[in-house]
Amino acid sequence: MENNHRTPHNEATSKISSRPAFYTVREAAELLRVGASTLYRIIREGDFPAIRLRSRYVVPAAALDRLLAEAEATGSVVDPARIAAARRTAREAARIGGGDLW
Repeated sequence: MENNHRTPHNEATSKISSRPAFYTVREAAELLRVGASTLYRIIREGDFPAIRLRSRYVVPAAALDRLLAEAEATGSVVDPARIAAARRTAREAARIGGGDLW
């Protein structure tokens, strides 16, 4: 019979192993092995996915997952700036043409 009761140890372990939905810019920069100031600059230029909450930015964990998955799937360099530029171009084309964004 399986024991489904949570013990304090199990709860602590699950909290440690659970991943956040968002990272601070500093945390995301550490994961990417770049400086936080570099990542802030890239985010402000619109070339890296982030959410702005008043004066603070957070990086969705899903965005980092997608970048990693694309790098693994293609076996090549993933350039978030290129992705952001393609999205801006698509939005502008949709705005001019009156079509859907994607």
